[in-house]
Amino acid sequence: MVEFQTVKAEEIKFGNNNFIEVARKKAITEEGANEFVSISRGFFAPDGSKRFKKSFTIPDQSDVVDFICKNIKDMAAMSGGAEAPAAEPAPAEEAPAEEPEEEAPAEEAPAEEEAPAEEETTE
Repeated sequence: MVEFQTVKAEEIKFGNNNFIEVARKKAITEEGANEFVSISRGFFAPDGSKRFKKSFTIPDQSDVVDFICKNIKDMAAMSGGAEAPAAEPAPAEEAPAEEPEEEAPAEEAPAEEEAPAEEETTE
């Protein structure tokens, strides 16, 4: 059986009765412990207790955490929210820009195929 232990948690209230919690947690099993970051959304019940609706876990890897933090800030800045400085695109984001160049020969191939078909019809 897995036992979850909260190492540290921070929360922010928003709306009428909602909150978002960011926590570092530990999953303890017979094999050992595994730490991760959890982002949870919930609300306060009428008795004041917390009720969690949704949760998302992130592996404890700095490159994954950095990716999520950077992109959340960038996406929020796009909607006119918090202003974030313009970041240079990551190498993974540059790859789609190369795809149109690769597609150009594919577009030319059908044009060549159509030309012989037209010649055959005229004869």
